[in-house]
Amino acid sequence: MLWLLPVILIGGWFFPAFGLLVLAMIIFFLPLSYYKQRYWCWYLCPRGSFLNIVLPPISLKRNLPKLFSRDWFRWGIFYLLIGFLIFNLLKAGISPVLIGAAFWLMCMLTTGIAIILGLIFKPRSWCVVCPMGTLQEEIGKWGSPRRE
Repeated sequence: MLWLLPVILIGGWFFPAFGLLVLAMIIFFLPLSYYKQRYWCWYLCPRGSFLNIVLPPISLKRNLPKLFSRDWFRWGIFYLLIGFLIFNLLKAGISPVLIGAAFWLMCMLTTGIAIILGLIFKPRSWCVVCPMGTLQEEIGKWGSPRRE
């Protein structure tokens, strides 16, 4: 899935409607989390693949401060970013291109944050606070018990 991140980030620069791919992934993979929790994060996330492949040679590989794994912090990041997204979606109105641009902008912002965190701390540090992962984890708690 690594190829999908540059398609969205670079393609969205020229064709903002590419951001609709982000919305499609959210719509498709959130229901899966009811059964598999963070399966998307572990195996399919294009950003996670990028962070795993590109950042290890240049990352400082420090441990992430414990603050980042606290539920209140993770949900605070979730609500902050969702608020930013909703603000941009309200500005977009019903235009599919502008809706795509809002999701593309969110993808650009979070990828930038992910790279910064991955350089300073361990490569996949973003995954600890990722809003999609936080939501998947919560939905997974409501779902079927996991088989270990």
